[in-house]
Amino acid sequence: MGTKYNSLEELRRKKELLKKDVSEMENLLTFENTKESLSAFTNGLTDQFLQEKTAEDGERKVSLNTGAIVKQISNAVTENILSRNAMYGIAKSDAGVNLVENALKLGAVTFVGNYAKKNFYNSNWKKKLIGIALIYLAPIALKYIRKKLENYQRNRTTSSLEQLI
Repeated sequence: MGTKYNSLEELRRKKELLKKDVSEMENLLTFENTKESLSAFTNGLTDQFLQEKTAEDGERKVSLNTGAIVKQISNAVTENILSRNAMYGIAKSDAGVNLVENALKLGAVTFVGNYAKKNFYNSNWKKKLIGIALIYLAPIALKYIRKKLENYQRNRTTSSLEQLI
């Protein structure tokens, strides 16, 4: 304790300031004000994602600000994924072609699946029949068509190789 004080009053003021600092730290550590405590621990990182609400009984509660979270994610997606250079690079690569192809397949399956589900639960028996046909018969028909297309492509490749030789 090498600090020297000129008066007893100065020492008392210093003591009160220290007590105030300690009580503020205790409030942070005990999470009496949750948003403020989280802000102090994360150096302000969580401020934009949390919001305080006052309940009907007067109690203050902290909840997630989902609007800010969604906005942050959408900004990151538009900046990183949907930029012109990124789209050009994806379209140019084989992985991009496969990604687009798979996305189109998933889109078609989702569309047909939703249409089949909608028809399956319809009260009209004709639409129910369409829904059942889409659910049970469409996969069989698609497998048959895919086999025929693969055979056709294989035969065409073989014939073009024979012509080259």
